[in-house]
Amino acid sequence: MIRVAVSGAAGRMGQAVCAAVEAAGDLALAGRADPALDVELTAVLDDADVVVDFTRPDAAVGNARTALAAGVHVVIGTTGWAEDDLRAACHGGRANCFAAPNFAIGAVLMMRFAAEAARHMAAAEIVELHHAAKLDAPSGTAARTAALMAPSLGEVPIHSVRLPGIVADQEVILGDVAQTLTIRHATTDRTSFMPGVLLAVRRVADLPESPVIGLEHLLD
Repeated sequence: MIRVAVSGAAGRMGQAVCAAVEAAGDLALAGRADPALDVELTAVLDDADVVVDFTRPDAAVGNARTALAAGVHVVIGTTGWAEDDLRAACHGGRANCFAAPNFAIGAVLMMRFAAEAARHMAAAEIVELHHAAKLDAPSGTAARTAALMAPSLGEVPIHSVRLPGIVADQEVILGDVAQTLTIRHATTDRTSFMPGVLLAVRRVADLPESPVIGLEHLLD
């Protein structure tokens, strides 16, 4: 049984993670940390093997540092932080850290297909659409997609849309002579992220290095 604490438990993603953990037979919800619940992260670490973080870009790296120093593994779903900052926070840590810009299996496949298509098309642009409360722009998924396509196309422009009624969608539009190719992933509910989150929770303790960034590493 893996004991899981959720940081950002009062948020929409945090609530979904708590429900998914409680429904899994091999996982146990060890604690819910969130300023809205008046519970600090440090208060739930003693009972946890893994912390799942869905908080804010300005808090995620510090939360990871705190958990790793306590010997608790970390799975980060928050986006908007700097990779160098996370790597510095993980240095010398007593546990492992895994982070992903997107935990939906379809989104990971979209990124992979986009990187492959970029090798054969002349140009591309990315349109990412998220709910109005999302703090970072461009999204972590869009930034990751652009980075994977960059070796073939150079800098790929990203357009960010923030509107109510949207969860998380992304289109990669590639163009060449007399043709276009669109690769699109749409998220209709936050439960789409849960299989990937639980996969990371189950695998984080066995990572060969820390941090590991990107769900594709676990799928392979």
